[in-house]
Amino acid sequence: MKIASWNVNSLKVRLPQLIQWAAEAQPDIIALQETKLEDAKFPVDELAAAGYRAVYSGQKTYNGVAILTRDATQPEFKDVVTDIPGLDDPQRRILAATIGDVRVVDLYVVNGKAVGDEKYAYKLDWLTKVHAFLAQEIARHPNLVVLGDFNIAPDDRDVYDPVAWGEEVLCSPAERAALKSITELGLHDSFRLFEQGGEHYSWWDYRQAAFRRNMGVRIDLILIGDALKSAAKTAAIDRTPRRWERPSDHTPVTLDLEI
Repeated sequence: MKIASWNVNSLKVRLPQLIQWAAEAQPDIIALQETKLEDAKFPVDELAAAGYRAVYSGQKTYNGVAILTRDATQPEFKDVVTDIPGLDDPQRRILAATIGDVRVVDLYVVNGKAVGDEKYAYKLDWLTKVHAFLAQEIARHPNLVVLGDFNIAPDDRDVYDPVAWGEEVLCSPAERAALKSITELGLHDSFRLFEQGGEHYSWWDYRQAAFRRNMGVRIDLILIGDALKSAAKTAAIDRTPRRWERPSDHTPVTLDLEI
């Protein structure tokens, strides 16, 4: 089973790229973030023609999450969740579904804007509530995959210039502590099961030729529960779509599981 996560930064704009990449990479499950589409406008038919069915939770202009599965290989979605207890949030940032024996939780974590901003405080509160939700999820679903755009670089290896970033948003101690508390529930950063070095990023600013200069951060993660750790075979960051015309500022991350 190949699982992928991709912040597409507008599915309307990036749909042709998604279809092209899916045809080439052949993931069985794809979690999307920042679809920026109301549910009524989600491209169900186009994705079905590409061999994928979808469950989604969207809104106009901002946010939005979706999970896709390959029609021929994966069972129906079960136990779909779009809102979690205690999180009174109209923003569409969370989507969970069970696919066969695997529970998938797709997150588009709040950016936070800047340390000290009210959006930063909201981000930390949001993460606290998501932590409580994930604690329940992992107790119910040992085969848990939590993936998406976390808007947190786990450590300094995941930032092109840790000194320049310092303790700014995405790298601040409080954000990293919140992410660490989530992984301490029994979740593992799948990429770090295979690669320990730095200079591996999943997001690059559109400005300053950041992609060409590899001035990026790794904020797109696939976390897996203990029960899936031995099934993990390879994890990767696919930089190819970031080279395409009109790309998302993020690129897909993938995990292969032998299950």
